[in-house]
Amino acid sequence: MKTYEFKIIGMTCEHCAVAISKSLDVGGVTDKNVSYAQANAVVSFDENIIDDVKIQQYIEKSNQYKVTGFKQVLHDANKKHLVIIGGGSSAFAATIAARERGIEVTMINAGLPIGGTCVNVGCVPSKTLIRAAETVFKANTNPFNGMNSSAKVDNFEAIIKDKDDLVLDLRKQKYIDIIKDMSGFRFIKGRASLINSTSVKVNDEVIQATHIIIATGSKSMIPNIRGLRDVDYLTNIEAFELKTLPSSIIIIGGSYIALEIAQMFSRLGSRVTVLERSSHILSKQHKDIADELSKYLAQEGINIVTNNDIQEVGKKDNKIIVTTLVDKKQKLYKADKLIVATGRQANTQDMNLEQIGVRLNKNSSIRTNKYLQTSIDNIYAVGDVTGQNMFVYTAAYEGKLAVGNAFDDIKTVADYDVLPWVIFTDPQVAGVGLDEIQAKEKKIDYETALLPLSYIPKAIAARDTRGFIKLLKNKADDKLIGARIVAPEGSELLMQISQAIKFGITVSELKDMLYPYLTMSEGIKLAAITFSKDVKELSCCAT
Repeated sequence: MKTYEFKIIGMTCEHCAVAISKSLDVGGVTDKNVSYAQANAVVSFDENIIDDVKIQQYIEKSNQYKVTGFKQVLHDANKKHLVIIGGGSSAFAATIAARERGIEVTMINAGLPIGGTCVNVGCVPSKTLIRAAETVFKANTNPFNGMNSSAKVDNFEAIIKDKDDLVLDLRKQKYIDIIKDMSGFRFIKGRASLINSTSVKVNDEVIQATHIIIATGSKSMIPNIRGLRDVDYLTNIEAFELKTLPSSIIIIGGSYIALEIAQMFSRLGSRVTVLERSSHILSKQHKDIADELSKYLAQEGINIVTNNDIQEVGKKDNKIIVTTLVDKKQKLYKADKLIVATGRQANTQDMNLEQIGVRLNKNSSIRTNKYLQTSIDNIYAVGDVTGQNMFVYTAAYEGKLAVGNAFDDIKTVADYDVLPWVIFTDPQVAGVGLDEIQAKEKKIDYETALLPLSYIPKAIAARDTRGFIKLLKNKADDKLIGARIVAPEGSELLMQISQAIKFGITVSELKDMLYPYLTMSEGIKLAAITFSKDVKELSCCAT
């Protein structure tokens, strides 16, 4: 197999490049890239079937074009070049890990600006808007006597501008500034497609690579509902760009994105209705979690409707109208805006993946093994595009891990056994390890302990006892195997419980080790005493 570059004169437009490319659809030619801008053709071919002279003849088949020279493109077998398709958290983690090893990197990005979902349309904008809404809510629900507080939204557009400024600032700090002076790194803006396992095409240029990492992320999955595409529905992207606060909103979906957005807009002043298909929100979680959160969202005025079979979406008198069957009875809901938050879909379209042998799952995400390799050994996939564990910190972990597995002698298995996650509603919902359903699936003989926050002095002192802490232990060895938390500061407690699960600490060990200095600020210590089922002990010690 050889690769030659042919310099060509006579091309006057992109159509000329297309015509020459078609003339090279002959036996023995395995790859070809004809560029009008660069006035050349880079052709890979099997020298046992065709040679460079014959290829020149095919290029000059039309008298309009002439080859002025050609040379063989030689590749250094020892030189490693990583092409990363995508520009989000996993792509940046992979870039840093590769450059630390002295590996040349080319990053190709299209769609969202540099930084991907998290900084542009996900974590950063949602969390700052959630905090803004929380400020309004807490000022108006002050639980302490002797003080008056209140707040209202005077200028919604100013809140959005603050969000936009923050996004621009963090995009520059955390992404653009990292790569702007990086040696051995090239950034290309454009949509990439794979020609084969070592060739990526972007903007009429073919990039040769020894290894490829696909980190193209995900997008909102839009359900097939009659009339939906005929109305101006919003996803999280458009919802965070609104300049006017809607007076009413319908949200289709009941998972974490839907619920975070629902509470945020409700606290800012919108009337919100959530339409969930399943029998309870957070359908992948145990029902007690969903019921606890539903209770508090309802108390804030959010209308949660479950067991929906949405029939049609339409518009009348500038109102969005959703027709749905609720427990098989027809209901109509009207609002100014409709937000669709029904899940995420991997960005794998128009990349030529299956054509070159990269296997996809039924939901179009990329299938990987335990080392994050695709069905082609030198091509890896990381982040949301794999359809699993769609968290920014997981994406960063996978980006770094994929580089290590691609270029180091020892491969490391991707480990998600102790993976903490948080839903940033208020109270937060947080989890790590197994829940009851997962423990049963693994045939683990488990025991649970549930501690209401109403027994926790710190929560009592803060005048906020919403929620509970639920721990699971393996009865066979007394080790913690999972936790689910509904609490205003659930994420803080979760990190400490995660460490106990990760290091295999037993409940008895925790109790003996931590009992003398129990404090709620060191929340993992609750695990040491919760299984005692002694409420008095909990009330006295978990302060």
